[in-house]
Amino acid sequence: MPRQRVAALFLCLAFVGACAEKKPEARPKVPVTLATVESRPAPYSLRANGAVEPMQSVGINSQVSGVLQHVGFKEGDEVRQGQVLFQIDPRPFRAALDAAEATLAKDVAQLENARRQAERYAALVKEKSVTEADAEQFAANARALAATVQADKAQIEVAQLNLDNATIRSPIGGRTGSLLVRQGNLVRALGTAPLVVINQLHPIAIRFAIPEREFPEVLRRSKGSELTVRAMSKDGLGKVLEGKLAFVDNAVDTLTGTVILKAHFTNDEGLLWPGQFVTVVLDLYVDQDATVVPADAVQTGQVGTYVFTVDSAGKAMIKRVTVGRTTENGVIISSGLQPGQKIVVDGQSRLSPGALVDIRQPATNAGAPPAGGDAAATVAGTAQSPAQSPAGDSAARPARRERPGP
Repeated sequence: MPRQRVAALFLCLAFVGACAEKKPEARPKVPVTLATVESRPAPYSLRANGAVEPMQSVGINSQVSGVLQHVGFKEGDEVRQGQVLFQIDPRPFRAALDAAEATLAKDVAQLENARRQAERYAALVKEKSVTEADAEQFAANARALAATVQADKAQIEVAQLNLDNATIRSPIGGRTGSLLVRQGNLVRALGTAPLVVINQLHPIAIRFAIPEREFPEVLRRSKGSELTVRAMSKDGLGKVLEGKLAFVDNAVDTLTGTVILKAHFTNDEGLLWPGQFVTVVLDLYVDQDATVVPADAVQTGQVGTYVFTVDSAGKAMIKRVTVGRTTENGVIISSGLQPGQKIVVDGQSRLSPGALVDIRQPATNAGAPPAGGDAAATVAGTAQSPAQSPAGDSAARPARRERPGP
């Protein structure tokens, strides 16, 4: 029995010795990607949803009633200002004009005769051949006929106006919509529904809204210079069009805390259409030497905001930074980084201070814009006023507000 205990003791001591000699396994390296911090221009812009609306929209109504003889366009045609759109049968109006002119001629003849009689009786009064009452009667008759002549002239003007209105011309140049009448239809004067609606498409306007807190900056930047507004389809796949800010509303909407703006576009290619919803970007200014890094590279912890760098020993280190405004392609670093420094832009979520890293080949430089365009400020707030709904006369959702730095 004692021999068995001694043997067991030796086995235990041998096992403990083997464990003591075993070295701890090294922690695996964390694969990361580095990028070089660059200084580049960073536009400050406001992004919003906008609604396209025509510069002018006119519903064409008839001012006279009659049978429609001719339609001078096809649905969807481009028409010019002054072009004949509709011709209503002019014969009744021409006859009314002829009758009014004949009545005028008759009353003018009677007026001339009445004036001669009034003059003759006025002379006879001086000779005391007739009474003053008789002379006054003829003078009053002449004045009444003079008033009748004036009424006849007014009636001629009305008849001429009705004849002119039988030919309906376009008050603006633009594109016609659906035609609600056809040749041979009876047209009523001042009907409730327009015969056709014409929208001016060249140029065209886009209506949008910005948050109240961005309004002072927009006013300041718009004084003495034209601000550029870019428009693109909601899916972002269409062509980017450039226009100019043309209108700033004179009041803040108290319900939504937004201000309505309008931009004008030449729309030479006809890509913008009334009622269309688009994304607009209002460019305010450009930070020429901004230090921009990808937003994912910036971490937040107990020490505040920071990025990871790698020292000469291949270990991860924390670098505290101050974040400015956010752009579409990253964030602007106000302090803590200088151009030329390298930071971790991929794999940072698995890092801790002092961790060994396995540096992989970088794909792009930090802050380099992706293919597709300039940076635009990311802004918060998605409230939509009643006037901004598709059912209303509106711009769409107000611009999202920029996320401030710490």
